[in-house]
Amino acid sequence: MIFRQFFDSESSTYTYLLASRRGGEALIIDPVLEKVDRYLQLLDELDLRLIKALDTHIHADHITGLGALRDRTRCITVMGEQSGVDVVSMRVAEGDPIDIEGIRLDTIYTPGHTKDSYCFRMDDRVFTGDTLLIRGTGRTDFQHGDAAAQYDSIFNKLLMLPDDTLVYPAHDYKGDTVSTIGEEKVYNPRLQVSSEAEYVAIMENLNLANPKMMDVAVPANLKIGLKQDDPERMNLSLHCGQGIAQMDDPSIIFVDLRDDTERTKNGVIPGSVHAPYPDLNENMNPGGILFELARHSGKQLVFYCAYGERSAMAVDAALGAGMEGPCHLSGGIDAWKAANGPLAF
Repeated sequence: MIFRQFFDSESSTYTYLLASRRGGEALIIDPVLEKVDRYLQLLDELDLRLIKALDTHIHADHITGLGALRDRTRCITVMGEQSGVDVVSMRVAEGDPIDIEGIRLDTIYTPGHTKDSYCFRMDDRVFTGDTLLIRGTGRTDFQHGDAAAQYDSIFNKLLMLPDDTLVYPAHDYKGDTVSTIGEEKVYNPRLQVSSEAEYVAIMENLNLANPKMMDVAVPANLKIGLKQDDPERMNLSLHCGQGIAQMDDPSIIFVDLRDDTERTKNGVIPGSVHAPYPDLNENMNPGGILFELARHSGKQLVFYCAYGERSAMAVDAALGAGMEGPCHLSGGIDAWKAANGPLAF
C-alpha cells in the first residue's frame, strides 16, 4: 500500500494520500489548497490517478483543496451528508463505504467539533479529522459544535475501536504524527473524565481565540461546487422536468455515473445505463460502452450522478472525446427526487 502524510505548516494540517499500488487509483483526505501542486507532483511521480478527494468536515483554518483537485484531475469530491457545502460530488453517511481500487474506508459520523464532522476507518487505522487529536480533542465552540455530542462520538464510537488502531488526525500543533486508540485512552488528558458532564465542562472553559483564517476559510469552503449554472454550461444541461418528460424518448439514453452503493441507497432512473464515473475515459474509448452508444446507436447521452458535479465533468470529457450533443441532468438524483421523478430500486 502507498501511504503518504503531508503537513501544512501554516495551519498545522495533515493531509493523507492512499493507494493500493503504483500506477493505480488514489484518494486524498483533507487537502490544503496551497499544497495542491505538491499533491499533483507526487501523483504524477507514482503514476497514480486521483479518484476521490474528501474532507472530514468544513475547515475553519485553511481553504480546502477539494475544488482545485476536482478542476485539475476531475476527481470525485466527498463530504458528509450534513455538510453545508454548496455542491460536492458525493455525500456520505454513517456506515457508507468509500471505495477505490484496493482501498476501502468505512464512514463514521462523529459530530461535536462541527455538526458535519466525520472520521474514516481503514483496517488498522482511523482518520479522525478534528474529532480526536493526539493528546487532545477538537474545540466545540463554533460551527454548531457540541461538546456532549463530541463526548458521545469519542467515547461511544472511536474509543470502541481496537486499542492498536492507529490514529491519524487532521491537525497537530506539537509535531506528533500518529498515535493509537490505546495511547489516547491512557494519555490524552481530555479523556481522563468520569462523565459526559465533566468532559463538557472542560470543553466549555477552554477560552480559545478564533482561528486566524476563520472569516476567510469558512465562506470559501462553503462555495467549492462546480458552477452548473455557468452560462457556458446552460446548453449542456437538462432540467429534471425536461428529463422526466423525455424518459420515453428513444433518441436519448440516461447514463448513471454513481457508485453501486449510491445506486442501491438512492435508486436509479428506470432504463438508464450504469457507467461508473472512475471508468469514464475507458468507457469513452473505442469499444467502451459510451463510445458504442454515442457513435453507433446515435443516441444522445444524458449523464447523471448524485448532485450534478460528476455529470457536468462527464459532459466536458465527452465533448473532448468528440462526442456530439452530450448533456447532463442538472442537480442529479437529488433534484430528480425533489421533482418526483420515477426511480427504480
